[in-house]
Amino acid sequence: MGEHDLNRRQFIKTVGVASVAAAAMSMPFIRASASDTRFAGKTLRLLTWSDDTGLAALRNIAATFEAKTGAKVIADRTGSTSEMVAKLKAGGDRPQYDIITLAGVGAEGLAAAGLLEKPDLNRIPNLIDVPEKYRTGANGHGIGYLLWCNSLVYSTRTQKEAPDSYAALWDADLAPNIFLPPPNWTEAMDLIIIAAKLAGGDEHNIEPGFKKLAELKERVVTLGENPNQIAELFRTGSLDMGGLYAPAFFPKQIRDPNYGLGATFGMKEGFYTDLMLSVMPKNRPGDTDLAYAFIDHSLDPLVQGKMAEDIFNGPVNAKAIISAEARKSPFILTPEQIAEKAIMHDNAFLATVHDQWIRRYTEIFSS
Repeated sequence: MGEHDLNRRQFIKTVGVASVAAAAMSMPFIRASASDTRFAGKTLRLLTWSDDTGLAALRNIAATFEAKTGAKVIADRTGSTSEMVAKLKAGGDRPQYDIITLAGVGAEGLAAAGLLEKPDLNRIPNLIDVPEKYRTGANGHGIGYLLWCNSLVYSTRTQKEAPDSYAALWDADLAPNIFLPPPNWTEAMDLIIIAAKLAGGDEHNIEPGFKKLAELKERVVTLGENPNQIAELFRTGSLDMGGLYAPAFFPKQIRDPNYGLGATFGMKEGFYTDLMLSVMPKNRPGDTDLAYAFIDHSLDPLVQGKMAEDIFNGPVNAKAIISAEARKSPFILTPEQIAEKAIMHDNAFLATVHDQWIRRYTEIFSS
């Protein structure tokens, strides 16, 4: 099991090419300076997500990089890590992209295939403010640029307060109708571990977790493969709670009171997170200094804060600037919350149990 399941985003079908200047929906918030003019007129080709996370990257990273440097960012967007891997492999020794932002599992596969350059960390000054565990992935071939963070999602109509423990999922009076993640998602692995810990076990004593998960069976409305469907079920009053799931799947619906949709990272047990990476293909077409400057810009404290506020991903920069208003939100993560409560996956261990756990999870909720 990698840091992000290969099929996790395949519900997104739109793939397109766009100039960031046309795609950006907000005005750049970083001004150009004289020291950046060496990149004026140069072009960087970016491959990123076609979902809200990718669009947020265009607004908050790519568009502001253009404004800061005078360079042009051409973005190709796609819906899954597997498609990104396929696109780079199809280019052979003449890749189309200078930078790819993707899940760790994809970066690991590309690195193993010898398709990625190992970045020189000394050329990325903003890394100094990134905790070491979030700096790199894929055996040093990827640079962390955000955290995909999972939480409990709940109905603000039926829940007076945000849950403060995963144990709320097992409270039939509080949440008679719930959803859980699909078996092939990383979130399902995390939920199994959480269930085990609530039952007195842990990831190495997992049997109590499967027994505790079985207690949920009669109240599970769906295994949430499609985030839009989940949002609609909350809107129609068909769900009370669910998880683990990322608020980043619902950036518009959470802000729309008609959905009655809330999310929280305030569980006393902590919350699980995946490190998302920027990678540089070997033999890429563009300027190397420009590629490093783009990666460094993605780690800028202001950029990191804007991404967190826009899309509910976790900032990796410990000095990310989160506005006072945003700090009041239960689903916008601050560096302090990440330092205190974020839990990184033990991917090496999960790889050894992944298939078995998927089978057991599927058996519980399909019978």
